[in-house]
Amino acid sequence: MNFDCESEWSEITETLASITDKDFMKDLMLVLLTAGEREELAKRWALVKQLYAGRPQRAIANDLGLSLCKITRGSKELKRENSAFVRIFRMKEERSG
Repeated sequence: MNFDCESEWSEITETLASITDKDFMKDLMLVLLTAGEREELAKRWALVKQLYAGRPQRAIANDLGLSLCKITRGSKELKRENSAFVRIFRMKEERSG
């Protein structure tokens, strides 16, 4: 059987999108990702949140111990038309405010 990355990725995202229980989601993420992968994902989320809030790239890099290259990648994604990051942050703002 051949591995089909796109198909597996699609199944993962559909499965995650169907989960409504926060505790179950945390449990699944704990077994799905290694500690290092969780840390990298959390740092990426933190850096994009801070960029979205207007924090300077160098300050984010220093605080999170990330290269400016990683920060720049996040910055470019926020500027992209129809960015998923921008959409999710706007959804969070609408829910909280």
